[in-house]
Amino acid sequence: MSSLIFVQLLLLGLRVISTTTDTWRHCTDLLPLDLLSFVLERDTSKLVPGVHMKQAGGVRGVHFSSPHTVLSFPSSQLLVNCDLFPKEFSIVVTLKVTHAASARNEYIFSLMEPKTVAAEEKENDKGDEEKQGKSNEEHGRIILGLRFSRKYLHFLFKGHGGVVEHWVFRSTQLADNQWHTLVLTIGSHVRLTVDCNSPVEIVPSTPFPSDLNIQGSRFHIGSRGRWKGLFSGLLRQLVLLPGSDATRQICPSSDPQLAALSVPPLLLDLPVMGREGESHETEEPVSVGLERSCSELQQGQLWFNPLRKGLYLCDGTVWITVLEDHKRLDYVLEHQVLTTSSETHDVEVFQVPGMGLMAAMAHRSKASGSAVYLWTHSGFKLYQNITTHEALVWRHFNMGKKTYLVVSNSGGGQHNRFNKESEMDFSVIYKWSKKRKKFVQFQSLQTYCARDWEAFNINRQTYLAVANHRQGNNNHTIDSVIYRWNRLTKSFEVHQMLPTSGAYDWEFFTVGPYHFLVVANAFDGVTTSVDSVIYVWINGSFQVFQTIKTFCATDWEMFQIGSRVFLVVANGHRLHGNGPSRYAINSTIYELDMNGQLFVRFQDIVTYSAVDWEFFSLGEEHFLVVANSFNGESYSLNSILYRWQGYEGFVPVHWLPTIGCSDWEFFSFKGESYLIYSSAKAPLSKVFKLKTY
Repeated sequence: MSSLIFVQLLLLGLRVISTTTDTWRHCTDLLPLDLLSFVLERDTSKLVPGVHMKQAGGVRGVHFSSPHTVLSFPSSQLLVNCDLFPKEFSIVVTLKVTHAASARNEYIFSLMEPKTVAAEEKENDKGDEEKQGKSNEEHGRIILGLRFSRKYLHFLFKGHGGVVEHWVFRSTQLADNQWHTLVLTIGSHVRLTVDCNSPVEIVPSTPFPSDLNIQGSRFHIGSRGRWKGLFSGLLRQLVLLPGSDATRQICPSSDPQLAALSVPPLLLDLPVMGREGESHETEEPVSVGLERSCSELQQGQLWFNPLRKGLYLCDGTVWITVLEDHKRLDYVLEHQVLTTSSETHDVEVFQVPGMGLMAAMAHRSKASGSAVYLWTHSGFKLYQNITTHEALVWRHFNMGKKTYLVVSNSGGGQHNRFNKESEMDFSVIYKWSKKRKKFVQFQSLQTYCARDWEAFNINRQTYLAVANHRQGNNNHTIDSVIYRWNRLTKSFEVHQMLPTSGAYDWEFFTVGPYHFLVVANAFDGVTTSVDSVIYVWINGSFQVFQTIKTFCATDWEMFQIGSRVFLVVANGHRLHGNGPSRYAINSTIYELDMNGQLFVRFQDIVTYSAVDWEFFSLGEEHFLVVANSFNGESYSLNSILYRWQGYEGFVPVHWLPTIGCSDWEFFSFKGESYLIYSSAKAPLSKVFKLKTY
C-alpha cells in the first residue's frame, strides 16, 4: 500500500510540474529587438559610460572600454510578459575585428542568470570544478551568449540539467580588419550567414531547449558583466529577431558587409572620406533601421524600415509615408482597457514633439477633471490631470512649432460660480510648455454648451470654429463662432458669427482651391429634422454653399478615395415635438458631384444613435467605423467597422462591442495601427489593435 501511495504522489508531483511548466509563457510574436540601440539611446545627447564611438572605413561603430552597468538591463524590459526564451530566433551582428585580436574569448553579448541563482549553483558545483579543469563561474551564470575568438564563433546556451552547451562555427576568419554582418539562425536548422554569402549549417547533437527560463535574467552588451571577456572590436549592429530568419529581411544587399536590419541612429549620418583622406561631414540619403526619431534635427531625412518595407520622410515632427508595402486588415484585437476617472465624451489623439503620442480625454466629472495620457510600450498611461467642468470635447492644433489644446466646458466652473443666470460656459485653450513639459492655460473663450471645436488654416492664417449647442436648456437656435488668431495681441478674436441649430460638430476640408466648413445641426427646439449647412470660403468669410436635411446630426467626416470626395453624416435620432424618438435610422454618405458642384447621396447605412464616424486607410484598403451609442433600450451594442468595396460602397466586416460609445480615433505608432473609443456611459476607454498581413 505504501508503495502505491508513493507512486501516486510521484505521478501527482509530475503532473504539478507539468502543469506549472505549461503556464510559463514563451516569447512569441515579437518585433525585432535592437539590443545595441536599447543601451545607447538611454540618453541620446551623449554616449553612455564605457562606450566610445569610432570610425573605420567611413563607417561608425562603438568600442567598449569597460563592462559598465549601463550596458546591462533586465531581459524583461525587452522580452515583455514572457518567461521562456523564444524557441526559434535570429541574431544579427555587424562587427569589425582587427588582425591583432587576442586569441582569448570575447563576448558580443550574453544573457545571465540573477546573481543569487549563480551563487547557489556555484556552491553546488564546487566539488566538480577540479574535474572540469576550469572555473564553473561562467557556466553557473550564463543562460545564453555569443562569443568570439580569432578563428571561431561560439554560441552558448544552458541546456538540460544546467549544462552549458557550445555550438562552434569554425574558420569564420572574421579577424581581418574588415566590417562583417553575421546572421545566426536558430530553429529547425542552425545556420550562420556571413555577408549574405551561402550559409554554414551545423547539425548539433542536442537541440536548442524549448523551455529556457529567463526569469530575472539580464542582458550584457559587449561582455558577460566582467572585465574578462570584454569585446575589443567595433560593434555597429546587434539585433535579436524572435521567431524568424533575419537573412530573408536583409539579404541580398547592395553592401552585404553592412547589411542592416536596425542600426542605432547615433551610428548613422556618417562622414565620407575624400581622395586625399580629408573628412567631409554629410548626411546619409536614407537611414535604415526599425526605429528612428523624427524631430527638427531630422527634418527632410528619409528612413527605410526593412520590416515594414516602407520609405518615410521626416517633416520635423512625424514620419510621413512615401512608399509602403500594402497592408490588409486581418482581424481586430482588444489591446488595452483603460480605466478612466469618469465617463468620457471625447478622446483626441495627437503628437507632441519631443514627447510622443498623447491622448486627451474629455471627462464628464467635475471632481476629477480631465486627463492627458502618454503612449508607452504597454499602452496609454496617465500623464497630466487638467481641471475641467463637465468637459465635452478636446481638440489639438499647432501654430508654427507650438502645440495647443482647446477644451469645451459645459459646467461653467469658476467663471459663473456666482452668476447662475449667465447661462454661459467658458472653453479654455492650453499651450504646451516645453520647459514644464505639460499643458498650461493660455486663453479662455465664452461658449454655450460647445459640442465641438475645429482648427484650420486658410492662407497661412489660423482659425478656430466652435459649435455652440444651446444657451440655457431650451434655446438651441444661436450663433456659433469663427475665431481668428491675432498675431499682434497673440490671442483669438471673433471673426464671423454663423447661425446654427443645436450645433454638434464642425468639419473643415479643402477641395482644390476651395475651402469648406460643414456644420452638423442637431435640434431646433422642436424637431431633429433640420438642415445641416455646408459653407464655402469666399472673400474672407464663409457663405452658404449647400444645405442637407439631417436628423439630429452629430458628426460629419470628410474623406477621399482616389480623386473622389465624400462626406458622411452621423444621424442621431428622429424626434418631432412630444412624439417618440427613433434611434435606428440611416446615416448617409454623400459624394461630391464635380459637374453639378454639390454633394449627392451615395449610400445609406443603418446606425443606432450614431455620434461619430472615423475614416482611415491601411495600405490600399479604406475603412469607416461608426460609434453606435444607443438603440432605444441599451447602451451596450456593437459599433461596426466597414470596408470600402468600390461599386458596393462600404460593407460591414467587424463588429466591435462598445458601451455608450461616444468617439473613435484611429492612430498609428511604430508601424502598428490602432483604434481607441471613449464611453459616455462607463468609466473606461478601449484600445483595439488592427492586425494586418
